Amino acid sequence: MLLTRIALSNVRNYAGLDLEPAPGLNVFVGANAQGKSNLLEAIAMLGTGKSFRASRDADVVRDGLELAVIRGEASVRAGSVNLACVVSKGPRGTRKTYTVNGRDVRYAGFLGKIRVVTFVPSDLQLATGSPSLRRSFLNVALAQDVPHYYREFARYRKALQQKNALLRDPASLDPELLAIYEQAMVASGTALMLARSHFASAIALEARRAHARFSAATEVFDVAYEPNVAFEAPTADAVAAAFTARLRAVADAERARRSAIAGPHRDDLSFRLDGHSLEAYGSQGQQRTAVLALKVAEYAVMRERSNESPVLLLDDVLSELDEDRAAAFLAGVGDYEQAFVTATHLPAGLPSRTTVYAVREARVAVEAPC
Repeated sequence: MLLTRIALSNVRNYAGLDLEPAPGLNVFVGANAQGKSNLLEAIAMLGTGKSFRASRDADVVRDGLELAVIRGEASVRAGSVNLACVVSKGPRGTRKTYTVNGRDVRYAGFLGKIRVVTFVPSDLQLATGSPSLRRSFLNVALAQDVPHYYREFARYRKALQQKNALLRDPASLDPELLAIYEQAMVASGTALMLARSHFASAIALEARRAHARFSAATEVFDVAYEPNVAFEAPTADAVAAAFTARLRAVADAERARRSAIAGPHRDDLSFRLDGHSLEAYGSQGQQRTAVLALKVAEYAVMRERSNESPVLLLDDVLSELDEDRAAAFLAGVGDYEQAFVTATHLPAGLPSRTTVYAVREARVAVEAPC
């Protein structure tokens, strides 16, 4: 997969930009607050439809204006695709709209048209942060990778919200309505857990291989899916039965807490080195190496499943790594078709097929192809 053009209008500090990136490695060099991360954020939105930086969509729109437009053209295995994501601010709030080849689509229809794998400094918290970060990691990857995953995720979230609303008012709780919401949770939650289980198994194998290349030690890195609802086999019947039984078992506790406590909204991933918790016992260097391996594994699994290389986005992470780890990471995804890297200084040891751009005050200019 190759992104052949990216055009921005009123996105962050960009009044306008029209860029035709090169195949291979594209490195954007400039001081802080010049627009490097803004550019990668926009590219990522063409794959995920969401910002990896902003909690509010309105933040993507240039200050003082009401409309931001991100357009992209890509060459994919099936041909070519034209994408657009428009963020508009109005009196009733902020709205995003999406088009694919000039046709308006819903968010679910936009996802996965191009696939992106992002690696940003905050991803280093995957090893030590809250379970919600690791669930987000799974959701972002699977929403691009698995057809209908996002639809099931949205259905599950809606049913969960409806159930929680009932539980918050136990005096007027309707058992029949609660059962309807729980049936919806089981149906969609089963699909989520199966997708996460299969993806985590594939990630675990690739992450162990990548970690062995990155680490000078002989430690074994293990990634494991930890579903909140334990099931005996990764089949739809087994997962649905386990989820139904779990809901019955925690019914009294949920009513006492006035909150749903069972389901994939409480899933997690565990990371271990030689059987020991990475969070509890791993050094900072070990944790960073593990996250590097996890990101290489994400890239490898998405490429294998789609038979197409995702676009790789590295936002100022090489500066967070020592030179050996940075070089090992780039080598680990060395068969990428296209990657975008931001840095304040030109990284050492860049591979061939590297194009360097200077970024200054939201202007991007080619400096040199290597």
